Amino acid sequence: MELTAKQRTFLPEDFKVEDWESLKPYFEKLLNTEISSEEELRKWFHQMSELESVVSEDMAWRYIKMTCDTTDQTLSDAFEYFVREIQPHIAPFSDKLNKKALASPYIDALRKQEGFDIMIREMEKDVKIFREENIPLDTEIQSLSQKFGAISGTMSVEHEGQELTLQQAAVKLQSTDRKLREQIYHKIASRRLEDKDKLDELFNQLIKLRTEVAQNAGFKNFRDYMFTAMGRFDYDPTDCFEFHHSVKSEVVPLLNDIAKERKEKLQLEALRPWDKAVDISGLEALTPFEGAKDLTDKTIECFSKLDPFLGDCLKKMDEIGHLDLESRRGKSPGGYNYPLSETGVPFIFMNATSTLRDMVTLLHEGGHAVHSFLMNDLELNDFRNTPSEVAELASMSMELITMDHWNIFFENEADLKRAKKEHLEQIIETLPWVATIDKFQHWIYENPEHTVEERTENWNKIFDDFSDTITDWSGLELNKSKMWQKQLHLYEVPFYYIEYGMAQLGAIAVWRNFKQDPKSGLQSYMNALKLGYTHSIPEIYEAANIKFDFSIDNIRTLMQFVKGELEKI
Repeated sequence: MELTAKQRTFLPEDFKVEDWESLKPYFEKLLNTEISSEEELRKWFHQMSELESVVSEDMAWRYIKMTCDTTDQTLSDAFEYFVREIQPHIAPFSDKLNKKALASPYIDALRKQEGFDIMIREMEKDVKIFREENIPLDTEIQSLSQKFGAISGTMSVEHEGQELTLQQAAVKLQSTDRKLREQIYHKIASRRLEDKDKLDELFNQLIKLRTEVAQNAGFKNFRDYMFTAMGRFDYDPTDCFEFHHSVKSEVVPLLNDIAKERKEKLQLEALRPWDKAVDISGLEALTPFEGAKDLTDKTIECFSKLDPFLGDCLKKMDEIGHLDLESRRGKSPGGYNYPLSETGVPFIFMNATSTLRDMVTLLHEGGHAVHSFLMNDLELNDFRNTPSEVAELASMSMELITMDHWNIFFENEADLKRAKKEHLEQIIETLPWVATIDKFQHWIYENPEHTVEERTENWNKIFDDFSDTITDWSGLELNKSKMWQKQLHLYEVPFYYIEYGMAQLGAIAVWRNFKQDPKSGLQSYMNALKLGYTHSIPEIYEAANIKFDFSIDNIRTLMQFVKGELEKI
């Protein structure tokens, strides 16, 4: 794959972001530019887009390097410097630039052109919520939220004389040795609980600051502020509540069926949390790959089978070192695909060990990466900043439409069937967890003055609403009460989670189309991704030939399809 590097026309080619003083003249130049025609306004937007791309990519690399090694203080300091010494100066200029553009007599002419209407709508929203007094608060919030990764990144357990990250230890929860599973479960849970008070206090601080930001901007609570800040023009909290209700009605019963079958097949008197990952036929855990190189090579082959372009995307990333896949101590938890606006080649970070879940994670992040490549030709940086409901559709659909080629990872037919079954069951398990985390967030920010005890009480109530009734938690109540603390999104990206559920429903619909007609289904999926954020979310879903719909009827139809596919395996 040949990528033509974006040529700078506004900033010097050798310019690097070092401090605010070196950046400031370019923001001032934009602010002082005379705009006397529609063509000049369009050119001005191109210049602003270039500046945004350079700045966002610089911040991206600081974040990537910090998460790849949380033990290197210089990397943390470089990211912290950007957050504290550069970003706060950019915010007021961004507000002034937005106001300048919106005040232009030529803005309405541009608004009629594809993509610009969506971008201008975002700018109007940003102007509405901007408050100068929130800049230092946002800086403090961003610094605090990064502490979650630092705390989690140092968590490890000892097993048989070996130090394991929690991700590495969790692999042993798939062992057929029940005593080992229980032992590992308690080690992981105990390690997490060591920091429970620290994580509670961190969360308390974040809630307080976030609530202050919302109130400064004239919102009743942080939830309402975030729905505006995240540009949720196409749905509101009542749609989230409908999603919760539909999942409880249509998905939780399937979750119960899975747990009941698990208990019976494993011949257990009580199904315990450490029994949830082991194969129900008593087989050892699936190992779809051995090491990062094997995972990379097999994923590239899998993508290429779908379409050569998709494989080329990952090949390019691999060639230039934009993949950091293996779990190691000192690495932040989780996984992400970070778009790099100027380079045009994103970066994938994850914590792979050897599991099916790790394989699916790379397929997922690979879907995000493909999305980045497909948007490269869009005119402005803003057109490539897709909302999560669209971004996660790209990734979650990729998990499913690649399933016809999973024989690349599993040569044995029985293993292949196991992998597909486990993944589809994982989808059924994911939707209730998404509803749990989302409903919990609504309660947290509707009741910001709550105590830790009230938070625990409501977490348990919400958790029980979306859990199976088969698993026995007796004696493990404290572990259960603090399970939410492992969810990175609550600390780092509040309210960014229900998108996974919405996109999961969309992905099932994409997969159903693909199963009916692979060529047409794949083309519709890629056509939707190429749109970036130049259309509304429902319109992008429509381009993929699916619906943006959280009703009981739609979720029932989709879950019956998943159930049918499970029965075919």
